[in-house]
Amino acid sequence: MSKKKDYYEILGVDKKADAEELKKAYRKLAVKYHPDKNPDNPQAEEMFKEGAEAYDVLSNPEKRNIYDQYGHQGLSGGSFGGNGGFGGFEDIVSRFQDIFSSGFTSHGGFGDDMFGGGNRARKGTNLRIKLRLTLQEIAEGVEKKIKVKRHVSCKSCSGTGAKNGTAYKNCNTCNGSGQVRRVVNTMMGQMMTTATCPTCNGEAKIIEQKCEVCTGEGRVLDEEIIPIRVPAGVTEGMQLSMKQKGNVPPRGGIAGDLMIAIEEEPHPELHREGKNVVYELKISFVEAALGIEEQIIPTVSGTEKIRIPAGTQSGEIIRLRKKGIQDIEGYEKGDQLVYVSVWIPKNITKRERELLEELRDSQNFTPKNEKSEKSFLTKIRDFFGF
Repeated sequence: MSKKKDYYEILGVDKKADAEELKKAYRKLAVKYHPDKNPDNPQAEEMFKEGAEAYDVLSNPEKRNIYDQYGHQGLSGGSFGGNGGFGGFEDIVSRFQDIFSSGFTSHGGFGDDMFGGGNRARKGTNLRIKLRLTLQEIAEGVEKKIKVKRHVSCKSCSGTGAKNGTAYKNCNTCNGSGQVRRVVNTMMGQMMTTATCPTCNGEAKIIEQKCEVCTGEGRVLDEEIIPIRVPAGVTEGMQLSMKQKGNVPPRGGIAGDLMIAIEEEPHPELHREGKNVVYELKISFVEAALGIEEQIIPTVSGTEKIRIPAGTQSGEIIRLRKKGIQDIEGYEKGDQLVYVSVWIPKNITKRERELLEELRDSQNFTPKNEKSEKSFLTKIRDFFGF
């Protein structure tokens, strides 16, 4: 394990720093490494957690005394486990809500004074839907408009749940902090803990008169038409997401996301293989022998005319360049592979039999024992790059 950093060093303070200096140092560090200001930055998130752990210890006289005497080893185990026992960002916010005063919102997120307008509000639940697409829509990309039922902010109370958006007051139980403190006895003496206020459920405010439209929920169920742009090349089971198109949480916050699971509608004649498509063309042995000047076949975007050369063998593959599916990464399109299958009738008429009997002994209709340049399996592997 790597050696833990010194708590004073993390906060950038002297070992004689008082409570106000510690608070100021932690606020500065929290602003710098806040996850909202450093999206997709694991190092910043780790620094944010380290700062919380350091402040949790040094702002507590009992913990600080143990740390000053015995270092990190003295805090290991018992009630003073590593990482301050934090479960994540929201846990850190909840633990230190009281020290930031106006720097916090009523829902425990950092407010405008601390982060210059950023608001870490609660997030609503995600919505999940399935979107069925044709092969053509997958090949070319498409914009779909879908009807979604979701919870949205109540316009009557501006999402507060209170009548006219103003009929609420600070919770008397927690004095508007959203938390209550308790003193618990531990092996090392008494310790102050914090918990979510049972009266306001951590919201810091109590509604005096509920909004008549949403009955205090701050949100209503609404139906919305949402346009979804699906890129070309998606695959069965792939999941797309649209930010903040899910449900808003009760009484304010950020809407969850809309998760879209892709389903492929089977094509009646074409089969998909990655970004290539395969079509089986059945022709008679007469057509295979004589050839076809114009054969119309289906493609993902309509139809295409191809030529079947005289003497085409069953199992041969004709490649139509860039008639397949666009790569999801935006690279070149795949191909359409036309697999030629020579169809043999099971029942023939007397006249047909007579004609075939005449051809039976013809040298041109006698199979040649010539070794194929490539087997059918090899051809398939070459086409698909196996």
